[in-house]
Amino acid sequence: MLPQFIALFLLSISTHLFVSTSESMSIYEALRSNGLPMGLLPKGVKDFRLDDAGQFEVYLDQECNAKFENELHYDRNVSGTLSYGQIAGLSGISAQDLFLWFPVKEIRVDVPSSGLIYFDVGVVFKQFSLSMFETPRDCLAVQRKDPHDEGFIALSKSLWGKLQYSLNQINLDRFIVWEE
Repeated sequence: MLPQFIALFLLSISTHLFVSTSESMSIYEALRSNGLPMGLLPKGVKDFRLDDAGQFEVYLDQECNAKFENELHYDRNVSGTLSYGQIAGLSGISAQDLFLWFPVKEIRVDVPSSGLIYFDVGVVFKQFSLSMFETPRDCLAVQRKDPHDEGFIALSKSLWGKLQYSLNQINLDRFIVWEE
């Protein structure tokens, strides 16, 4: 067990040093060299930065959504800390589950690989087949509705979650809903 840990540790350090010193490496190659699938980020990465500590920032042309088993939303800027087998402190990616969007806080794969990838969305880890993320997906531009248009109410993600919870707690059969 100890020799495997030492080998993994040395591989992680050498991979990290290689990623840090290679200026011509793409973000997709950086993901792959850290044991992560290239498809975690969509096509259309305009620019990226990766420092010696593994901190990275990815810049996309626009906000977009990519369809996997669930839909993922990418902000124009995605950032986190890249290390072997995981991205921690992630911001800029949200995952849809049912009708709600949850920010993805961390992504990790098992080492050695079980063929699964885990997305930490705060309350749970969602697991998916690693093979779904092998290649970068097309990312469709998000058409934002103006919340000030008639008929729209703007709610933050946390307020929307609280509203959903409250609605689930009451008996909706007692309410009559009509359109004017």
